[in-house]
Amino acid sequence: MRTRVRGWRWRRNPLRRRSDVVEAWTALVAAVLLFVGAPLVGALVGWWAHDEARAVAASERAERHRVRAQVIGTTPDQLPSVQGGREHSFRVDVRWKDPVTGTHTTRARVPAGTGHGDTVDIWLDAQGRTVTPPPSQTQIWQHAVTIGTCAAGGTVAVVLLANAVVHRVTLGHRLTEWETEWTRTEPLWTRRQAGGPDSGPAGTV
Repeated sequence: MRTRVRGWRWRRNPLRRRSDVVEAWTALVAAVLLFVGAPLVGALVGWWAHDEARAVAASERAERHRVRAQVIGTTPDQLPSVQGGREHSFRVDVRWKDPVTGTHTTRARVPAGTGHGDTVDIWLDAQGRTVTPPPSQTQIWQHAVTIGTCAAGGTVAVVLLANAVVHRVTLGHRLTEWETEWTRTEPLWTRRQAGGPDSGPAGTV
């Protein structure tokens, strides 16, 4: 029956080598990084991404303004409302009235299902050109979670790769140490002198 002694690398014993100690400490550090470091990195990077996205959204809201416009162009008769999990949209002529500059007409992208005569929200820049709306809070959080998850996953991949490299290197050192130890032990164990001829059984002429 095969018996496995747990934690033998942490206790002094004749079988333990320096490479075993290095590998044991590397495995401990890797475990800490995987279960503590990776989630912490993901949380910190995700929070940073959230702050950056929120700052960008605030800047876009300051540079853009929303107006209510009426659809005056011809809308498609049939258009699937959903494709690949994203809502369809199409460009159509819209008209809105500004209290200072009067009535304006332009082409803007409106959601699927919008019909002629409907009122929609459109976003304009400082030059009066139609632009995409600033990111919503949901989009900001989705961006932050995605970036944080990628950062945590990247940390896990780096830790596992580094641990595999250390394991491979320590395995080579362990084999070298065992070979060196066997070179010193083998002559005594087989009752031979290092480099000498094989000695016969005791009492043999």
